[in-house]
Amino acid sequence: MNGDGYVLSGALNISEARREASSFLEAAGVSEPLSNTELLLRHVLGLTNAAYLAALRDPFPQDRKDAWEEAIRRKAAGEPAQYIIGEQEFYGLTFRVTPAVLIPRPETELLVEAIAKAGDRLWPGGAPRVADIGTGSGAIAAALSHLRPSWQLAASDISPDALAVAQDNVRRLGLDVEFKQGDLLEPFKGESLDIVVSNPPYIPAADILELQREVRDYEPRGALDGGPDGLAPYRVMMEQLGLLQQPPRLIGFELGMGQAEAVAELLRSTGIWQEIITVRDFAGIDRHVLGIAIF
Repeated sequence: MNGDGYVLSGALNISEARREASSFLEAAGVSEPLSNTELLLRHVLGLTNAAYLAALRDPFPQDRKDAWEEAIRRKAAGEPAQYIIGEQEFYGLTFRVTPAVLIPRPETELLVEAIAKAGDRLWPGGAPRVADIGTGSGAIAAALSHLRPSWQLAASDISPDALAVAQDNVRRLGLDVEFKQGDLLEPFKGESLDIVVSNPPYIPAADILELQREVRDYEPRGALDGGPDGLAPYRVMMEQLGLLQQPPRLIGFELGMGQAEAVAELLRSTGIWQEIITVRDFAGIDRHVLGIAIF
């Protein structure tokens, strides 16, 4: 190591290189330095978990030294490890991720599960038409298509770069999702949707500067900024419901900490969805709100 960045010290084995890099990242202020180091190490070495564990005592391969040092330097500067390796797992599926899209989070899997469960209740054995609004990497739409192959999946995003990533992910996964470009529900004007699901931007604009640098400096601002109070996209979608042939029977949103009651009230005030469900994430935070029309 030197003052300019990370340099692999001497002839280390893989375990020693892991320990050295993890210490370097910790000193650079990186959160979870060991897990980040291991993710990058498996990628640089091209090893699966089992092969990686078996190789820990092997000498660090010198032909991977430059790639390893570059990966650790990028991570020390704050770049998310998922952008460095170019992928992230979501619901057991591997998604390509670039700085054009948010990195899929584990808590969003709970929204997928809640939508799938509620959809089964409303359309047992049926094929509802589903729209994932603001799809980003395509994670929600692809996971639902994977879980419920009979469902008709569509997805939209305002960003053409994000749509290109989502389309590539769906193609590689061999799934069937229709894509549309536009602002929230606008691309579905005149259509009939049974289910609307969305993980929209929900960070209050003034709070973005306080986010972790990995998020603040690298993830797309347009996918983070939810307006002054973080609720602007939800309000817009409620206003855009009139563009559809009729409101969806099932709607589900991911949201930020402390926003659940406000979003639930937005749904309640329309008089469309009689059943409002709140889903907590792994940390016990109210993270998702669903509205179900019973008729």
